[in-house]
Parts: sequence; C-alpha cells; structure tokens
Amino acid sequence: MSNISIIGTGNMARTIGARAMAGGNTVEIMGRDQSKAAGLAKALGDGATTGEWGTTPAGDLVIVALLYNGVVPAVAHYGDALAGKVIVDISNPFNSTFDGLAHGEETSIAQEVAKVAPAGASVVKAFNTVFRHVLEKGRPDVFIAGDDAQAKASVEAFIESLGLRPLDVGGLKMAHWLEGAGVVTVGLANHGVGNVDFALSITGLPV
Repeated sequence: MSNISIIGTGNMARTIGARAMAGGNTVEIMGRDQSKAAGLAKALGDGATTGEWGTTPAGDLVIVALLYNGVVPAVAHYGDALAGKVIVDISNPFNSTFDGLAHGEETSIAQEVAKVAPAGASVVKAFNTVFRHVLEKGRPDVFIAGDDAQAKASVEAFIESLGLRPLDVGGLKMAHWLEGAGVVTVGLANHGVGNVDFALSITGLPV
C-alpha cells in the first residue's frame, strides 16, 4: 500500500482520498484553508491526517487535486519540499467552451509541472479522463503518462490498490494527448453519450 498526500480539498480530493483509504493506503490532506483540510481529513475517517500547506508532504505520492491553473503555482510554491516525491497531476485544462485545451500548445499541465518541480521529483499524469462520480462508484481504466518507470510503477500500484486498472500510454509528452482525451470525454458527454455516466476504457479482442 502507498503513503499518499493530496494537495487540495475539492471533490476529486475527497473522492480519491476516500477510495485510497478504502484500499488500505494512508492519506494526508493539504490545503490552503487549514480548516477545510482538517474537515476533509475528519470526513475520510481514522488514519487520514492533515498537513500544513507548503511543507514537506508525508506521502511518497503527492496528488495535486487542484483546478488546472493552480497546479503549476502550487508545485512551484512547495519547491524543494517535493524533492524525491512522485507528483501526480490529475487536472484538465479545458478552454472556456470545453471543446479545446486552455494552453493551446502541444504541452500539458504535467509537462509544465515538470519544469518547476525540484530535482529528484518525478511527474505522472493520471485520472484526468475519469469523471469524479464514475471514479467514486465505478471501476474505470486509469490512463497514465510519465518519463520515470519507477514513478509510474508506484502510481500503477496505487491505482491497483483502488481496485482499478492502470494503463500506461507512454512518456510525459503523452500527457498532452491525455488532456485531449479529457476534452473528448466532455464532447461525448454532451453529444454521443449524452450523460457523464461512463469512462473511456480499453477492450481487447477475444482470444
């Protein structure tokens, strides 16, 4: 099992935290609002703790569960406190009409995080193609991207502890395309599927 720190106190932080606790992982919540962080830790139950914003996270895996425009500034603020950690970016940088990416370039929030992360830290993109309530109630595939094999193995083990299947799509540059897949899920929700009760998954041919 894994030691997890979650930076953020919103819905995704709550959902991942609850599923992590159910999977036998230890969970630390860190938020700018200490009272919100403490409240979420209390709601998650025994074993969840609260860390102080900006200090060294207790977890080896640090999940940044913030809106996309807050992810890079938060990682930069933590600075050397994240040295040696695996930083997991789950964000989706949607544009204002939800039919494209806000940054408009062939980059990703995860790649931008890697530029400001301290030496020894590794960045993995994960969870961004899964709607929150599907993550809470379902068993979706979780696509990941990253350059460090050991870091990805740690994230894969964590995902498996949640009862989910991790699927590696390649290096960190693939995070751009995972963010694009996030846009596709919104398009499907608004058009072809017509609801958000689904997740992208891989189905193999019968042997």
